[in-house]
Amino acid sequence: MTEQSNAIPDDTESFDPAASSLSGQVDRGIMDELLSIRSSIDNIDATLVFLLAERFKATQKVGVLKATHKLPAGDPGREAAQIARLRRLAEDAHLDPAFAEKFLNFIISEVIRHHEAIAENHQISNHQA
Repeated sequence: MTEQSNAIPDDTESFDPAASSLSGQVDRGIMDELLSIRSSIDNIDATLVFLLAERFKATQKVGVLKATHKLPAGDPGREAAQIARLRRLAEDAHLDPAFAEKFLNFIISEVIRHHEAIAENHQISNHQA
């Protein structure tokens, strides 16, 4: 197996927006409508990925700042305020607030994990200097 075949495939080469186990089983008009809606979902998913990437770039900067000044990785007061805020936003957007909270809790746990790694790397760098 070549090295390239082990690489993550380029989205444009591997993603088939018309992929469906329903192909040939439903009316063509319904399938066309389904694929159209799914195209919108695909665009939203791509946007979410890029937004999350930007969010994590910002939280990496927070992690470096915290590590530099020996601040804790987590900030329970900030986290609680963010969860409450996101729940309100979810309610306003007619999104299940419990889902929004679970989603944010997952992101927060990842951010804290990253901040802890940054702090550990920062400590190692300071000891070597």
